[in-house]
Amino acid sequence: MQNKELSETVDALVSWIRSKTLEAGAKGVVYGLSGGVDSALVGALCKRAFPDTSLALILPCHSLEQDIADARLVADAFQLKTKVIYLDHVFDDLKKLLCSDGEQQNKLLLANIKPRLRMIVLYYYAGLYNYLVIGGTNRSEYTVGYFTKHGDGGSDLIPLGNLLKSQVKELAAYLQVPEKIINKPPSAGLWENQTDEEEMGISYAMLDHYLLGEKVPPDVKEKIERMKMCSEHKRRTPSIPDF
Repeated sequence: MQNKELSETVDALVSWIRSKTLEAGAKGVVYGLSGGVDSALVGALCKRAFPDTSLALILPCHSLEQDIADARLVADAFQLKTKVIYLDHVFDDLKKLLCSDGEQQNKLLLANIKPRLRMIVLYYYAGLYNYLVIGGTNRSEYTVGYFTKHGDGGSDLIPLGNLLKSQVKELAAYLQVPEKIINKPPSAGLWENQTDEEEMGISYAMLDHYLLGEKVPPDVKEKIERMKMCSEHKRRTPSIPDF
């Protein structure tokens, strides 16, 4: 995108966040700040939409210290109002409760508790201040269901939902998100050394090519379409009988 288009996109997103929030009778917004590029862009946009009534929550849950430092770096860069709440002990207690009967532990299921705990905290503060919860999922992730249902997928507004991962990076660079944040390997921080692309089994570049209607290898196309189909329930409200 050219600078003019980038500027127009930023203005449109800021206006959209503001208008949707006010339509709901809310006074501002709250969002999770993880240290990744998506949440950094959300933070920059929310600061513009609600300079005095936006809150960034840094919610470590056995997180890497570097991710916490990166979240603080973003907060400093955009002068974001932040609150840090450690969820380690809450997670540990719940894990002990769930695994107390000697049942086999499932690494992914346990890891998905982390974004769901964060969702609880985000909605607590949303209710406390009459804010809306802003999600950070982009179009690339949303299409294939790469988000935790009722976790990082639990939000009121998803401003990046029409932006490819590559477009998120472009906008982040335009708004002067620190280069370190833009260039770090995308990760949901579910466990140490976890990366989005390794877990999805596909690169963001290839996924974006597919979403742009460009040609991708047949096996990649098949994988993306299978992921999209299997995650359809994540993008819908719960089904109810039509009789």
